[in-house]
Amino acid sequence: MARHHESVARKKDSEKEVQLFLHVIPEKESSGSKSVREEQKKENESDKDKECVKEFVNAGGNGQGSKLQRRKVTAEFLASKQREISVSEFFTKNRHLLGFDNPSRALLTTVKEAVDNALDACEEAGILPEINVLIKDSGNGERFRVEVQDNGPGIVKAQIPKIFGKLLYGSKFHTLKQARGQQGIGISAAGMYGQLTTGAPMVIVSRVRETLPANKFLLRIDLQHNRPEILEETQISVDWPHGTSVSIELEAIYKKGPHSVDEYIELTAVSNPHATIRYETPEGEKFEYLRTSDELPPETKEMKPHPYGVELGLLIKIFQELRKTKLKKALMESFSRVSSKIASEICQKAGINEEVQVSRLEPQHIEAIYKAIRQVKIMAPPSNSVAPIGEDLIIAGLKRKFDAEFYFSCTRPPAVYRGNPFIIEAGIAYGGSIPAESTAEILRFANRVPLLYQKGACAITEACTEISWRNYGLSQPGNQLPVGPIAIFVHMASAWVPFTSESKEAIAHYPEIIKEIKLALQECGRKMGQHINFRKRQAEAERKKSYIEKYIPHIGIALQEILSLPDSEREKINISLQRMLDRK
Repeated sequence: MARHHESVARKKDSEKEVQLFLHVIPEKESSGSKSVREEQKKENESDKDKECVKEFVNAGGNGQGSKLQRRKVTAEFLASKQREISVSEFFTKNRHLLGFDNPSRALLTTVKEAVDNALDACEEAGILPEINVLIKDSGNGERFRVEVQDNGPGIVKAQIPKIFGKLLYGSKFHTLKQARGQQGIGISAAGMYGQLTTGAPMVIVSRVRETLPANKFLLRIDLQHNRPEILEETQISVDWPHGTSVSIELEAIYKKGPHSVDEYIELTAVSNPHATIRYETPEGEKFEYLRTSDELPPETKEMKPHPYGVELGLLIKIFQELRKTKLKKALMESFSRVSSKIASEICQKAGINEEVQVSRLEPQHIEAIYKAIRQVKIMAPPSNSVAPIGEDLIIAGLKRKFDAEFYFSCTRPPAVYRGNPFIIEAGIAYGGSIPAESTAEILRFANRVPLLYQKGACAITEACTEISWRNYGLSQPGNQLPVGPIAIFVHMASAWVPFTSESKEAIAHYPEIIKEIKLALQECGRKMGQHINFRKRQAEAERKKSYIEKYIPHIGIALQEILSLPDSEREKINISLQRMLDRK
């Protein structure tokens, strides 16, 4: 009984505390209190739906927890809380998706986005890239200013604020051809990160020709509306004829070794032998990677989407944009590799008149066309939208980074995933100064851009672990990377690389891509295996030779004694035997 009274008392005390905390009036109130309460309710009638009060009621004081009661809210109240989210607001809260999840990675991502843009701009303009990268310490190792300058064609004045001050703005998202950038996010996201961490604006200077002054902008991003905010706009004189300079201040950490800016710059020089890159670290170290090729990569051409890579929703959208066009013509104009004959065959298998106007198609008709496309044999998409590095240049790049005894590379024929053409290239450096007892080093690239993070999530790594490297003379613990003095280079060139996230650090695991990577690496592995076997045979021959060499003097002495030869004849015999051994 005492416990019961104690529980009831504790319950009443708890209810009083909750009522005081939540400003809830007890059920038993005086008439005066009730009138005051009613007047207050009338005054706050418009805000009634905006209050949601939690009342905690003790379950009985037996330590089994509390039950939760909520006041009901109306649909109007819920609607008042709903609003549109701008893309810049989204990425402000989810910046890890773009590669800004820690200070050291943020520095690398900022440099990467600026350098990638510079290389793309130069190549599109047919200019051999000259890129200067400078990182200055402006805050005791916790704050840096990144400056990247190129000799590209420059940017017209009207476009500068949009390119650098607006997320999802660019020229590459809607085009199907090889490029480093894809989404129109990278460099503006780097500026956004700098703005969030330091409050400093981006500084952009661009000049389009020598006869005109350069345009200088100080920009911020309006995060609520995803639009540029121009703080300052001036014209200045610069000592370079054309190009663009980008400067971003951000909180970051500079480090050396794996996953560093130093490694990124070095690997970028490996995969872009046509570029000269000058780089100065915050510590004042200067690196210059001179171009090893005076030829730009082959110019890629924009392609239309391939029918095999089009999903039903996209097909509906395409037909909505061509409502007044006849079906056969719409198929021929919208897709690559669809000739008059192929278009007629698709219409025939779908059971639809090829002369019908697209606007008259019902949803079931479009679905029938979508299914018919899969039943028609259509040529693979053209490969002129992608440009591989090339076997010779891959080997030149590997020689720049590794002092090895054996190099080999191969380029696979064009292949297709989801209607997108791609080419896989692989290379191997073996022996020399590469550590013999360490796990193989993998150099991953996509459209000539080094991939430094998320190695375990990448299709390249999966393909490497699925190969039996023991067949090629290397040790391999389980289904893991091989162990030995080997470095593996893999490059994917594609009109649309399927990255696993917006930060573009790992390639998605499409079976077609993994298959091509394995085939390329197996070809390299066979050549490496032949080299290893040759070296083993050579080592065995040297061992036998050195063993026989020990007995040549003894053979000479024995012959001298048997044949009673002078010392001069014995020496001649020794020389003859040595020559015979050397010829073997």
